Amino acid sequence: MNHPAAGLPAPDGTLDPDDWTALRAQGHRMLDDMFDYLASLRERPVWQPAPEAVRHGFREPLPHQPAGLEQAHARFMREILPYAVGNAHPGFMGWVHGGGTAVGMLAETLAAGLNANLGGRNQIPLEVERQIARWMRELFGFPESASGVFVTGTSMANLIGVLVARTATLGPTVRREGVASRQSRLTAYTSSCAHGCIAQAMDIAGLGADALRRIPVDRDFRMDPRALRAAIAADRRAGFTPFLIAGTAGTVDVGAVDPLDTLASIAAEEGLWFHVDGAFGALAMLSPELAPLLHGIERADSIAFDFHKWGQVPYDAGFILVRDGELHRQTFAADVAYLSRETRGLAADSPWPCDFGPDLSRGFRALKTWFTLKVYGADRLGAVIARTCEIARHLARRVQTEPALELLAPVALNIVCFRFRAADAQTSDRLNAAIAIALQESGIAAPSTTRVNGALAIRAAIVNHRSGVADVDRLCDAVIETGARLAATGHAQWATRSISDNPLRDALDPAIRQSCFP
Repeated sequence: MNHPAAGLPAPDGTLDPDDWTALRAQGHRMLDDMFDYLASLRERPVWQPAPEAVRHGFREPLPHQPAGLEQAHARFMREILPYAVGNAHPGFMGWVHGGGTAVGMLAETLAAGLNANLGGRNQIPLEVERQIARWMRELFGFPESASGVFVTGTSMANLIGVLVARTATLGPTVRREGVASRQSRLTAYTSSCAHGCIAQAMDIAGLGADALRRIPVDRDFRMDPRALRAAIAADRRAGFTPFLIAGTAGTVDVGAVDPLDTLASIAAEEGLWFHVDGAFGALAMLSPELAPLLHGIERADSIAFDFHKWGQVPYDAGFILVRDGELHRQTFAADVAYLSRETRGLAADSPWPCDFGPDLSRGFRALKTWFTLKVYGADRLGAVIARTCEIARHLARRVQTEPALELLAPVALNIVCFRFRAADAQTSDRLNAAIAIALQESGIAAPSTTRVNGALAIRAAIVNHRSGVADVDRLCDAVIETGARLAATGHAQWATRSISDNPLRDALDPAIRQSCFP
């Protein structure tokens, strides 16, 4: 007989359990399992491919009858948890993903239990989000009139930045009339190394990705101010209307920081909106050691960034900060009956977050961010951020001392791009791609690849607070060993073989080897 706490509703027809004691016991088991998972990360592979049988199990039809919570939890532990992307693991260095914390996990549990919709209404959870906005105004030197709102991530935050800049240039009537009503086409400017979501934002905003000018970079992969000025002048001569400069604090490929102060001056001279995509790099402001690298960010009109990267808040927790809060509100606020405001009752306490973004239904992202900042403090988070940069510099020095390796870009913050040396460029690309796959499938480390000046690079992004010097040394050793084996045996042939032929298999810890190569 199924127990009510295992998924069956109470007799009154609600979805609450009939036996809260049994549910409490099961809930504690689930929480303990996640604590055990986080505590034992180093005993697990960073990542492992899921067997086809596991994938097939998630193609089952819609269930119509209830099943037990205990059984669902067991399946989670058996078939979901082992096959996640692995960014909580200290060996995950492939993409700019934060590692999360147990504190953030607990806060997310509280938020889920409260189940507050933060689109609006008169409720204290909105004060938590407003407090985060005030803290960010303080961190970035923005005025009290600035606004801030949580979003899914920096892709959405950058879109909001583009839309507010569009309103600043064309006025609020553009929301009704559209950009097609304007004769002159708007143009925007960003680095050739900027994230693709800037172009996507131009697309979604109806301005067109072709209206985004990608400005060349210097040897340090920073936007070239002279080329920027030339592009703006050329567009003005051609009859276009320049409206936005999007600088980057921590480029996606190599972690470069554009000359933000210079870009801010150009934007002021030209009468353009200055937006900063600071997806991960903006939170370097928490570190007194790194903050000077972002000089000029305090002059931005808007800043987009993620707490779920360097801030270590569990996914997702993006944020947009806008200097002109009233312009921000004018870009999104809607005058509709079901969102009418009062001075008392649940419809009081406006403006609401839905006045500053496209989402009316919004989760309580602010709570896990608030817990993270309160429990750890800004100074400790800043120290963690600075430490990831120190570890990246260690990896760069290690790469430069190894004859088999080559550093492909300066290390501005926490991203290291390097490769295993090969006889020629074509061989190098294939070999290094194979090395990255071999490392990922081995469970030892999970780097990614990118291209630097046309060459395929192994990319290590040190974002996780759990990653240490030993982890990047392990990555470096594995690249050298794998590169030598693949170069000697033929990496192209290995790529067509089974994962069980992975050249790193014999080097693995037995427990990890059993998990990766059953």
